[in-house]
Amino acid sequence: MLYYKTQLMESNNLRNMKTFQVCTNCVMDTSDPNIKFDEKGVCERCHQYYNDLLPKWNKGEGHEAELKTIVSKIKKAGKGKPYDCLLGLSGGFDSSYMLHFAIKELGLKPLVFHVDAGWNMPVGIHNIEKMVQKLDVDLKIEKINWEEERDFQLAFFKSGVPHLDIPQDLAFVAVLDKYAAQNDIKYILNGGNISTEVIVNPSSWGYWGTDSQHNKDIMKRFGTVEMKTYPFTNIFKRKIYMPYIKRVKVLKLLNYIPYVKKEAENLLKHEYGWEPYPQKHFESIMTKFIEGYWLPKRFGFDVRKPQFSSLILTGQMSREEALEKLQKPSISEEEGEVLFCEVARMLGITKEELQFYFDMPKKTYKDYKNTESLFSIGTRGLKFIGIDKLIRK
Repeated sequence: MLYYKTQLMESNNLRNMKTFQVCTNCVMDTSDPNIKFDEKGVCERCHQYYNDLLPKWNKGEGHEAELKTIVSKIKKAGKGKPYDCLLGLSGGFDSSYMLHFAIKELGLKPLVFHVDAGWNMPVGIHNIEKMVQKLDVDLKIEKINWEEERDFQLAFFKSGVPHLDIPQDLAFVAVLDKYAAQNDIKYILNGGNISTEVIVNPSSWGYWGTDSQHNKDIMKRFGTVEMKTYPFTNIFKRKIYMPYIKRVKVLKLLNYIPYVKKEAENLLKHEYGWEPYPQKHFESIMTKFIEGYWLPKRFGFDVRKPQFSSLILTGQMSREEALEKLQKPSISEEEGEVLFCEVARMLGITKEELQFYFDMPKKTYKDYKNTESLFSIGTRGLKFIGIDKLIRK
């Protein structure tokens, strides 16, 4: 229990908490300062799932007709074209299974797209190659300008904020949107799903990647390279231009089937020789470093808590198993040290400089220019629309 207790102490010290509490149903806790519990110690995230989402979603059961209608629309839009949809393949678990499902189960013709930001783990590259070769599909790779990517990522480290995943994620989303718009592809398939992601990271742990004012302010203060080619996007492009002007829809089709992680993983390993990762999102060196080392050690944020909580709620993991796994860190001290040195090298800085950013005062998005109020209005609007949107988002 040493690691978990140490992490809890760090989280408590960070927020000056008087008491520490873990949900009695999942493993979400007060490392999210906004979390609320009922009189039985059950968190509001669990209540939202059981009361609002589960009755409509029903663990993917009963959506056969809806899925059939959607697939028919995709095929109709792609009739006579080499591709009827676009699928971003990171090499991660969900996008890999989504590729299999789209081709083998639904009979779709996706153009498979990989955005290479320079942080790919070798095992991730191999998994992509295995999937593409076995399924005999075209793979388009978009390489991000490394100097721009490196400088953008380094600027976020210098800023002191926890949401260090923005540079990579922004590039992935922007490139896919751009390519879909340019090539008149009306459907983008996304591996995101309720089954393994119903509990997302608390909003207090990060920030909106599409807040262009926020990103520009950080780059203005800490960036050193002119961003001539970097694929930026913003809230207007994502929420208005793409869906309503270009009529491009992002679909999460795994929400329409009973999607069970262990079953899907066994299929990938058996059919494609796909190699699983120790933790979700570990197909990227940077994401592995952020989620396995930087966030838990510097901020007290362990992304396994929402990941495990999702599996607990959907009946794929016991709470006892989750608590046992959380007793140990995501990566060992030795592996963390190696990863720390490798990230510093790739960022073009010394280990000592990276350590300086680790030890510097902690910041949030509020320390920089932002348009958080507009995002809050939009979020409330989406909630008002209803749970039906949650299944399809």
